[in-house]
Amino acid sequence: GKQVSQMSPKLLMKVSTVQSQIQTGIEPMKHKGKSEKHQIYCDWRYSTHKVWFFSSIYKCLRLRLPVCLLCTCLGGSVYCDDLKLNRVPPLPKDTTHFYARYNRITEISKSDFANMNKLKKIDLTANRITSIEDRTFMGLPELEEVIIRENHISQLPALPETMTLIDASHNNIGSKGIHKEAFKDMTGLLYLYLTDNDVDYIPVPLPDSLRSLHLQRNNIQMMHEDTFCNLNDFNYIRNALEDIRLDGNPINLSKTPQAYVCLPRIPIGNLI
Repeated sequence: GKQVSQMSPKLLMKVSTVQSQIQTGIEPMKHKGKSEKHQIYCDWRYSTHKVWFFSSIYKCLRLRLPVCLLCTCLGGSVYCDDLKLNRVPPLPKDTTHFYARYNRITEISKSDFANMNKLKKIDLTANRITSIEDRTFMGLPELEEVIIRENHISQLPALPETMTLIDASHNNIGSKGIHKEAFKDMTGLLYLYLTDNDVDYIPVPLPDSLRSLHLQRNNIQMMHEDTFCNLNDFNYIRNALEDIRLDGNPINLSKTPQAYVCLPRIPIGNLI
């Protein structure tokens, strides 16, 4: 009452009734031996540019309030950017696009996206993720884009064949961090970005659909003549693959001139 009236302008949203009450900056009140119910409020203040929680986000999370009170939900898109989250919140089942950039999430488990049959895009840029439980994404039939750049991941998780974009740049992925033939069956894959890791080979085979391959600033030292081209078919042309970045790797591209005969453009990288 009195505290609320002193904070203006603001929006108070009634969420639920339970046996405690959250007040701004105060822990929930405990009522020993009483069964009376009190209203719980999550409290926002307005500014000219954004709306943010004034009361503790974590109190709302502990109470498992609907994610759309914590994040911004627009249609099937859920935006949870820059909320200091340390885990993926429970998402509505009809979510198609999920953004949780610039948080403090450290790990991803299978249960985070279980039964999310409409989910097409996951963007977890700039968290603190060190591990993703394998096959976490394999049960998502509509998944097309996974962006996990700027984390601390050493193992790229298995991904479904439906992928069109994978961005795992700026991580700690090394020679054993990519499953064998991980991208072979992704017949619709367009963009593969693994910049700024510790990959020491080009992860072949790559699907013919691929348009852009970014591997700059890794540890790739050699390339085979059949990395991109089919040596048994000199009529084979990879028209789609126009953007290959290998700059910042200890490889001399001039040593394998036959490796580019099927490409519309020579890869960017060291030629001396």
